[in-house]
Amino acid sequence: MRPDALQDFVGQGRAVGPETLLRSLLEASEVPSLILWGPPGCGKTTLAHIIANNSKKHSIRFVTLSATSAKTTDVRDVIKQAQNEKRFFKRKTILFIDEIHRFNKSQQDTFLPHVECGTITLIGATTENPSFQVNAALLSRCRVVVLEKLPVEAVVTILMRAVNSLGIQVLDSSRPADPLSHGGNSSSEPSVFIEDKAVDTLAHLSDGDARAGLNGLQLAVLARLSARKTFGKKGGQSYPLSRVLVTESDVKEGLQRSHILYDRAGEEHYNCISALHKSMRGSDASAALYWLGRMLEGGEDPLYVARRLVRFASEDVGLADPSALTQAVAAYQGCHFIGMPECEVLLAQCVVYLARAPKSVEVYSAYSNVKACLRGHQGPLPPVPLHLRNAPTRLMKDLGYGQGYKYNPAYSEPVEQEYLPQELRGVDFFKQRRC
Repeated sequence: MRPDALQDFVGQGRAVGPETLLRSLLEASEVPSLILWGPPGCGKTTLAHIIANNSKKHSIRFVTLSATSAKTTDVRDVIKQAQNEKRFFKRKTILFIDEIHRFNKSQQDTFLPHVECGTITLIGATTENPSFQVNAALLSRCRVVVLEKLPVEAVVTILMRAVNSLGIQVLDSSRPADPLSHGGNSSSEPSVFIEDKAVDTLAHLSDGDARAGLNGLQLAVLARLSARKTFGKKGGQSYPLSRVLVTESDVKEGLQRSHILYDRAGEEHYNCISALHKSMRGSDASAALYWLGRMLEGGEDPLYVARRLVRFASEDVGLADPSALTQAVAAYQGCHFIGMPECEVLLAQCVVYLARAPKSVEVYSAYSNVKACLRGHQGPLPPVPLHLRNAPTRLMKDLGYGQGYKYNPAYSEPVEQEYLPQELRGVDFFKQRRC
């Protein structure tokens, strides 16, 4: 069902729409080196397929490799052949690497000189953030094209294209009709019908993944064809075995969503924890619960979330509510004791508490100022003042350690005493950023 032309490539108007620079380059067969980045089923491989078809029309060689199975020797063989094609026939080569993030940094380095001199035009597809998974030197030589999750309308278009190509007839659920009126069936193959609401439901359940939608459609149709069930009885009429109806419930069964798209080791992991942190900081308990649910239902380690909540309790709530740290530590210990799924409500309680708690970054800011002071200090760090040093031995006492120290509990009035090195006297890290 992959389209062969750009005009049939739907759902990615921002990246390759009619007015985009990339669209103009592709139509002119001036394909630059690209990194196609997007979630599963958004059209990365399909776009490469379209580029391949267009390249063949202009005598451009197109080679496909998958980083999941290809080795460095395979890449070198392709590059060597590309050099020969360019030297003897003046023919360009486009190399498409699917799942390019599976190549390590040294393997990715293989492409660098050949992309630089134009021996190959590299097109890589990845579901991972190229900033972290693609060599920076290689990334600077490629244009990153961000493909987004497909909107529901685009998935419906793709599914309807598949439905029409298979000869499946769509029933309008708003206008009850007798399926027998759709014409007789003289062949031994049964006529297949599908409810229009089943297509819409499938598009929504696919979560922007065209591949998942097409697979769900296929499973639903095959299941009904295997069963060869009747339409059942509607209004006292029985329908023959030659008619098969795919309903909304069939589609839901064919695409059971037992998981949420969430990658514990990828960018979505960091996106969701960032959203949770910012929602709690903004005192939006409802949004914070949503992002917590996204992570836990996606299989995130509850102890990781609990550790982040302990950090948040000090960083963002701080001394505005010292009990927040106690709540967070208790939640962590509870998660450690009982695990999932029982501990989810512990984390939910802690998240709501932290979201509703008053906020103060006084301690966090002050300590950040201390770190900045230490890291920006030029030369050796100043010594600890003698009066603040401990003197457990006679030699140390003779050297002046602890001399002149005023023991605060021995005084009824406030004690005037310096606690910072001479160079930092007068510095207040709660009020100023630099020392």
